[in-house]
Amino acid sequence: MGQTLPQMVFSRIERYADQTVMRRKKSGRYQDISWRQLGHQVRAFGHSLLALGLQPEQQVAIMAPNCPEWAFADLAIMAAGGRTVPVYHTEGWKTIAHILADAECRFLFTHSPLHAEQLQQRRSELPHLEKIILLEGAAQDSDSISLQDFLSLGEKIDSQRFEEQLAKGQRQELATLVYTSGTTGEPKGVMLSHDNILANVEACCELIDIGHQDECLSFLPLSHIFERMAGYYLMLHQGVTIAYAESIDTVPANLAEIRPTIVLSVPRLYEKMYHRVLERVTTGPWLKKQLFFLALQLGKQKVAREQAGQSVPVLQEKLLAIFDKLVFTKIKERLGGRLRFFVSGGAPLVKEIGEFFLAAGVYIYEGYGLTETSPVIAVNYPGKHRLGTVGPALKNLEVRLAEDGELLVRGPSVFQGYWQQPERTAEVLEDGWFYSGDIADIDADGFITITDRKKDLIVNAGGKNIAPQEIENRLKTDKYISSLMVYGDRRPYLTALVVPDFTVLKKYAEYKKIDYLDHCDLVNHPQVLSLIRRRIDKLQASVPSYRQIKRFTLLSRDFSSDKGEVTPTLKIKRNIVGQRYASLLEDLYRPEGEGIHDSSYCIIDK
Repeated sequence: MGQTLPQMVFSRIERYADQTVMRRKKSGRYQDISWRQLGHQVRAFGHSLLALGLQPEQQVAIMAPNCPEWAFADLAIMAAGGRTVPVYHTEGWKTIAHILADAECRFLFTHSPLHAEQLQQRRSELPHLEKIILLEGAAQDSDSISLQDFLSLGEKIDSQRFEEQLAKGQRQELATLVYTSGTTGEPKGVMLSHDNILANVEACCELIDIGHQDECLSFLPLSHIFERMAGYYLMLHQGVTIAYAESIDTVPANLAEIRPTIVLSVPRLYEKMYHRVLERVTTGPWLKKQLFFLALQLGKQKVAREQAGQSVPVLQEKLLAIFDKLVFTKIKERLGGRLRFFVSGGAPLVKEIGEFFLAAGVYIYEGYGLTETSPVIAVNYPGKHRLGTVGPALKNLEVRLAEDGELLVRGPSVFQGYWQQPERTAEVLEDGWFYSGDIADIDADGFITITDRKKDLIVNAGGKNIAPQEIENRLKTDKYISSLMVYGDRRPYLTALVVPDFTVLKKYAEYKKIDYLDHCDLVNHPQVLSLIRRRIDKLQASVPSYRQIKRFTLLSRDFSSDKGEVTPTLKIKRNIVGQRYASLLEDLYRPEGEGIHDSSYCIIDK
């Protein structure tokens, strides 16, 4: 095992040499990159960074979508003694400027000349930024340089300088600053060492068997620590081939092309898959529908027995084998036909959705972690898989609960602190224990269940504690509901902003002969409001009154990362959404005679 992340990767380059490490789509087809080519590119990027004057312990940012160049730049930065600062390329310019300035980045890799132009307008805010390296396109000013010109700089550097710097790296050194998503306030720079990340990689590899025969599809942002650790460093550590999706929108097509064995994603993908499968089944031929739900019922019975530690009757196993070929094979074919398992992280996975896919023979191993823990704290894995939980803690971590139920974590993957913010660090680190901010339960077998974010807990006017995520996850199982945010802190009852699934809703409107021009028209129709009310009431019929949604507003578009309403992993920024729709939410608390019951709102983005 190498001492740093680049050292680890170069040891794998020697082992795998001409085998394929990465695949990217160009000119309509996927092209292979060998381990040897990876090493050549990392050295070329590293030589050029040294030529630009990069010194040890200086920061370099990367702002680009997932691609091989992201990895070339990242590994080169760290190998040359620098620290990588990933930046979401879809982030707002105010946040981008804050991160680049706060981290004191000298250089920036970006895929877009437009980004260089935008940053030129903020030069006064970025005194440390010296050069923008364009991964695509030509430079338009003296502060930018094209990739070709950048790489030509490195040809003049003595290669021994790079090799010596690579060899000097130590595992305990700082590898990266990863800025939190900023759901509350400005993003903070989380300091992670090579040891933090490698300890997490090693612990995960002990639990899940993957190797050089596997292939994964990469589409979650590499700027997020979940994809970066589990979908990139861990994959390189195990010799797995990484194929890059063209974009998030092309994932279904790329799944069919790449036929991956491993896929990492956030719950939103599984929610969409779940609803699309049910939609196809319920609108299909009667006989196919009956076969599907019979197979699903048998599959769920098997799951229930296995979860309870009971054996499955032989006859049921034989029936399921038949149904698997008749019914579930179609689902697996849409996933490429070779998938061994999914990993879910970044947000809670709805238990019913995990059960649905497991009943169909598709494994989704849910995990949990935070940027500050590099990130994995707990994960389900073969032989230790319990629906509704995030699995047991990694073997190299200690976990316990504070008196109020907050999860505390201690171990080698816990971060070094927040960049230049010792006071904020002291708020969450005490005697090596990291205060996660999440409320959790730990059962007798060590399986962890996350209830909600501590700061997101709603305390209603009657003093009752309510976990909004639990309610949201239950309601999102309905095919007509795409997303929602529950609201009601210090209020007499709960309300919600609800986004319908417009694909399904349009079919309902067509069936009911509802005329509409656009989404605004559709959500404003009384029959649509009545439909969503009935669906919500059905799902919350057995729930105590104080945890029921009493009123809601139906929105004409989903919460958007472009508008800053969700994080890049699609978690709702509750404070921002609450502020943006404050007047709508306030209307839902007016007395019935003055205000409304359920309502709709047409969002017109400028």
